[in-house]
Amino acid sequence: MDKRSLAQFAQRFRDAEQRTEVLRQELAVAIQQADTDDVSQKDICEATGYTRQQVRRIVMAVESEGPDDA
Repeated sequence: MDKRSLAQFAQRFRDAEQRTEVLRQELAVAIQQADTDDVSQKDICEATGYTRQQVRRIVMAVESEGPDDA
């Protein structure tokens, strides 16, 4: 493994982290929309693999924002 190859792997990793963050945010929006559409928390958990607590935190994050915060 040379320095150039290692740098390429590190860059690929950083790129994947950025894509993961974008997808995480998109999933949070989808969870919030599902909650708004009255999808049960149980179904959201089953579909996402998140715990009920994780789902509650995501939903509450939007509810705690005021209309001017969005």
